Amino acid sequence: MDPDKLVAIDVHTHAEVSSRGHSSLADDLHDASSAYFKVEGKRKPTLEETAAYYRERNMAAVIFTVDAESATGTPPVPNEEVAEAAAANSDVLIPFASIDPFRGRAGVQQARRLVEEYGVKGFKFHPSIQGFFPDDRAVAYGLYELIEETGTIALFHTGQTGIGAGVPGGGGIRLKYSNPLHIDDVAADFPHLKIILAHPSFPWQDEALAVATHKPGVHIDLSGWSPKYFPPQLVRYANTLLKDKVLFGSDFPVLTPDRWLADFAKLEIKDEVRPKILKENAARLLGLKTP
Repeated sequence: MDPDKLVAIDVHTHAEVSSRGHSSLADDLHDASSAYFKVEGKRKPTLEETAAYYRERNMAAVIFTVDAESATGTPPVPNEEVAEAAAANSDVLIPFASIDPFRGRAGVQQARRLVEEYGVKGFKFHPSIQGFFPDDRAVAYGLYELIEETGTIALFHTGQTGIGAGVPGGGGIRLKYSNPLHIDDVAADFPHLKIILAHPSFPWQDEALAVATHKPGVHIDLSGWSPKYFPPQLVRYANTLLKDKVLFGSDFPVLTPDRWLADFAKLEIKDEVRPKILKENAARLLGLKTP
């Protein structure tokens, strides 16, 4: 992958269906989230279709599944399948994995194997769906130790989630787990861990900005929201204090990069900051180019 030839690097895309047609979400959660995001086009592209989509746009994409089987009973798209598809499309796909933190020591062993044998570059956590507080030492700290040791990245969903929105009781999904302030403890306890706080963190946007400005290893991706809805303080910090730590992410396939970029073009972002957000910050964080 040559980042100099790319238009942008999307750090937040989902593998939602396996090669056998298995979905990583139960039907009710899937349908409700499609309605919530007003999804246009195909909601469940295959991994090969996702690669072709990004190749056509001259972009790269970080891609992952979400393993929340302990909480939901639904197995994820296999991490190995995601990594193998990324290896076969290494010009455009960057593999992350997801490990249910309740897998314990077996999960840590799986994570190591995914890094060492499959070239996985990071791990996605969704505290609300997986049902854990990120700063729970007994649940997740073994995984963080492995991620910090291997120099890979921990990407955390933060803020409200469209998954479960509109389903009675939110599908049992609890928002409290995804307050970014819980990740401040993680950043303090693992000072060399590279962390991405995913999404504008409604209703905890100020907490996310505080953590990202205070902890050097913490970044923010802008996925899951159209830029026209970004809170003003997020735009202000992206233009100033966090200009080297904010990353383009779409949340494909629920939000397409086409839609995101069209609205981002209208956002009041400084000319010298725009390429940092779209590509340069991600390329540096992912190790695609030297600092």
